[in-house]
Amino acid sequence: MRRKPSFFDKDRVWLNVLLFVLTLISTYAMGVTTWSLSYVYANALEAGELLEISIEMLWDPQVVTLALMYMIVLCGILLAHEMGHYLTCRYYGLNATLPFFIPLPNLIGTMGAFIRIRSPITRKHQLFDVGVAGPLAGFILTIPAVAYGLAHAKVVPALPIEESILFGEPLLFKLLAPLFLGNIPPGHDIVLHPVGFAGWVGALVTALNLFPIGQLDGGHTMYALFGSRTRKLAPFVIAAFMFMGVFFFAGWFIWALLIGILGLRHPPVQDEHVPLDPRRRLIAYLTLGIFVLSFIPAPIIGTSLLDLLRPLF
Repeated sequence: MRRKPSFFDKDRVWLNVLLFVLTLISTYAMGVTTWSLSYVYANALEAGELLEISIEMLWDPQVVTLALMYMIVLCGILLAHEMGHYLTCRYYGLNATLPFFIPLPNLIGTMGAFIRIRSPITRKHQLFDVGVAGPLAGFILTIPAVAYGLAHAKVVPALPIEESILFGEPLLFKLLAPLFLGNIPPGHDIVLHPVGFAGWVGALVTALNLFPIGQLDGGHTMYALFGSRTRKLAPFVIAAFMFMGVFFFAGWFIWALLIGILGLRHPPVQDEHVPLDPRRRLIAYLTLGIFVLSFIPAPIIGTSLLDLLRPLF
């Protein structure tokens, strides 16, 4: 039976370039209006002053420079992640699209990026290499971004919760923060440098993609490692999303829905029963460690389903 043509069957380089440029614009805009301003004027916020944004503030050279740094680092991490997949596909002669970036005027300025692999992946080692290449490439750039952001962070007295957005910290932050900030006094918060926030986003993106389910990078990795047995994990991963949505962050419900739309089952490979070589198994456990370092149960604190429903009772 002939397969129906797909939108991704034809190369549209102009669209890849357009979406990338729009993502540069949207991440720069959020860098200016949110992360750069909050960093530059952290002392004013600490003093309880009402910050009224003006055109002069948006054109402040320091604000502009920090926004450009946020834009470059964040888009660089996302590009490295997707090019890791793309170049690995090219290495194995697999037909894949260039990265499609998704601009969005949210707190981050984007919904990330993706590539579409047109060729079927029939060999386990190819599936594994394509799956892990993206997270490894993105995480390599995430580490220095986080380190730089923490080294230039500002420690200020804690702002009222109702006047600020508090972000959860991955284990990577918790391990590196004492090296750069020492012991943070009780009752104080960190105002992260915009480059550090780009690193925070990079860690979050890495963790989201490494969940061991479906068509995610973690799903490819686990399927290459354990074969069809990984399908038994899907109900437990979805249950974990439901639990985290109720008690940590309601956005996990949306992520579970998206994964369900993409598909929970992984396409089989021809050599499913051939085990991975020791080197790739070692890399698989390394990616598990990367997931642990990057995972953030509550990316935005105070936004669990229980928190959102509390005012109704």
